[in-house]
Amino acid sequence: MVTGWSPPRDVGACTVPAVITIVVRVWMPDRPGALGQVASRIGAVRGDVLSIEILEQGGGRAIDELTVALPDDDLMPLLTAEIDAVDGVAVESIRVVDPDRTDASLSALALGAAIAESLPAERLEVMVGGIQRFAETDWVMVLDNGDPIAQLGVPPEIGWLTAFLAGSEHLDGLDDSAPSDLLWGHMITSALTVAAGRTGNPIHERERVRFSLLLRLADALVSQHPVA
Repeated sequence: MVTGWSPPRDVGACTVPAVITIVVRVWMPDRPGALGQVASRIGAVRGDVLSIEILEQGGGRAIDELTVALPDDDLMPLLTAEIDAVDGVAVESIRVVDPDRTDASLSALALGAAIAESLPAERLEVMVGGIQRFAETDWVMVLDNGDPIAQLGVPPEIGWLTAFLAGSEHLDGLDDSAPSDLLWGHMITSALTVAAGRTGNPIHERERVRFSLLLRLADALVSQHPVA
């Protein structure tokens, strides 16, 4: 008889904790060391910071978006409490996302490429679907002279939306007074207006800039096939 031997474990019967990916948006003082303190608190609950993006900065404050891997979703309340405990720091939002979620700037570039590679007659449809995905919005609408011509999701009351967009023609979507739940832009060459929105997750400056730049690219491409 061989001693010191035991049957192999049935690893298939073991429960392996599922790692989740979350996105945390954090308001913090724009001072050296603040981000390091937040990262340290994330590490204290066994979180792994995968990426950081500065969404807005100014007036001595910044809002950062951190993508974090956590070993258990039960740790989310503790993670929020740990971050909130840092002096001057507050969690704006926290949500679970797909582990394969792509960096938003790369997603915008990929969408621009997809529009360019599409048949001219399909570019508007590709743009609308892509905006909803990369900007993580609940709805997207394209209007031609105030009339909806393409839509995904359910926008707010159409009368309010068209009145707002008509009244904002002298502005751009980067205006500081823009509603926090709305992205919009006027495509000059194609004479189209694009609006998109979401609830529960405010839209910040970097997201507006990214959206505006994408529309400039899409405008040049969509205008090659005028809307009938």
